[in-house]
Amino acid sequence: MKFELTTDQRDFMTSLDRLIAASDPIAINRAWGEGDVAPGVALWGQLTDMGVPALLIPESDGGADATPVEMICAFEVLGRHAVPGPWIESAAFLATALTGGNRTAIAEGTIATVQVPPTTWALDADIAARIYSTGPEICAVAHLSEDQNGAEARKSIDPTRRLIDVTAAEPVEMTNVDHAHDLATLAAAAELLGAGERVLADSVEYVKQRTQFGRQIGSYQAIKHQLANVRIALDFARPLVHGAAVNPTPQSVSAAKIQAGEAAQLAARIGLQVHGAIGYTAEYDLSRWILRIRALNSAWGTPTAHRARLLDILTAAS
Repeated sequence: MKFELTTDQRDFMTSLDRLIAASDPIAINRAWGEGDVAPGVALWGQLTDMGVPALLIPESDGGADATPVEMICAFEVLGRHAVPGPWIESAAFLATALTGGNRTAIAEGTIATVQVPPTTWALDADIAARIYSTGPEICAVAHLSEDQNGAEARKSIDPTRRLIDVTAAEPVEMTNVDHAHDLATLAAAAELLGAGERVLADSVEYVKQRTQFGRQIGSYQAIKHQLANVRIALDFARPLVHGAAVNPTPQSVSAAKIQAGEAAQLAARIGLQVHGAIGYTAEYDLSRWILRIRALNSAWGTPTAHRARLLDILTAAS
């Protein structure tokens, strides 16, 4: 089967890319990591006007009634620009799992986040207007844990990801929680794909400029081969992500997350190698994507967890 985006979907990605690029996203990323969320919140409002949080929400609840394909288009662009904030939690998980007015609030641009087992924390809960909690027996509105008020957030390798302990409070209706988790996983895979593409693009540009022994390092065959391997890995991951968006089954979603994570990790590793030590310094922009890739690769299910799920599915079918 051939997976090809429509003209409307490509135009949507182009418009989204231009909007985010014009907002100086790397400055927003750095500010968010330093605790200044105002520029990121302003960008959230602009993306709400573009309909990003409302993509998966039915028209009856104020949404766009789009498909997971449009969702991955948006999240690939978000990953390409390392846009911070609980986007996966709001626009993928909660947009699918919530009902009624709670879901309408997401479509209207309310910043929301969610705690999902086995963790006890939620991403950016200290700045979210609404916090939710899910568990094996209850789904609930949540609040910051008492010992978390005024305390430091848990450290992530990605400085823009603040992990806050939360406690479940009053129950709230949620539906299709497992499916919502799969769509959030797929959104993470799309972000990984976008981040990997950005690292590859920046690496190709860098090797054209850096010289050693009087030659551009990009002219060396070994470096060309390394970058070509990244290109191949990303090109193999993309159909899996698109295929999972067309038919988001547990099997297709896990396969997409694994492959997108591996491709992005390869992009990060080769990108760091061709840049040298400067690529990992906090002052150099490339590090923002390298750290985001490492964090997202374990978010919404580690590679080991998704391989185990795939194995269970395949052995059960045999």
